[in-house]
Amino acid sequence: MSVFRPPGVLGRTTRRRLVGVGAAASAAAAEAVGVGAWFTLVVVGPRTTSTALAGLGILFCGSLLRAGVFGATTSAPTDPLQPRRLAAALALAGTWHLWLLVAEVVGGTSGLVAGGAVLTAVLAGQFVLERRVFGSRRPRGGPVHAVGPALLVAVGATTLLAATWFIDWTVTTAPLSVGPRSLVVRIEAFQVGLVVFAAFAFLAQQRRFQRTLAP
Repeated sequence: MSVFRPPGVLGRTTRRRLVGVGAAASAAAAEAVGVGAWFTLVVVGPRTTSTALAGLGILFCGSLLRAGVFGATTSAPTDPLQPRRLAAALALAGTWHLWLLVAEVVGGTSGLVAGGAVLTAVLAGQFVLERRVFGSRRPRGGPVHAVGPALLVAVGATTLLAATWFIDWTVTTAPLSVGPRSLVVRIEAFQVGLVVFAAFAFLAQQRRFQRTLAP
């Protein structure tokens, strides 16, 4: 038995999927750049008061941009600088500091697990809050559906932290001649962890947009 669907329905479904993928890529890029820059400043580089403040500012801007992409995709365009939206973005920035604090206080493999668990729980609540503050649609299925995307982000973040803490290797290419100068490409473990984190962030955002944009 064949089932025929009107061409308009297929067109709307395809457009919705394309919009979801594009929005997920944009949101994941904002998150990966924000978290990656903060992580490089605070964890990889020397930790000082100035780097901590700079990292917090970068996280806040990245969080606001990512949440703005979510709001622009799922609801009518509005002013992203509303006080409640700024508060939601600041709360998300604080979430990452809480994750790192828990992981460092506990320490070792247990710290990775504890930090990942805390990050999953707090991000799930953050996603629900973000949905209410930035989106106009009611959440489908309740807060439980925010756990999946939060867990994906936490897995990526845990991989990034584990690569920084426990993997000490560097791949350096042979010198490449570029005119009068030589170019050497250096790849470190935490950089690979950043790529893994970005991939998991994209999967998480894709799940969020797929559910949010579903008819």
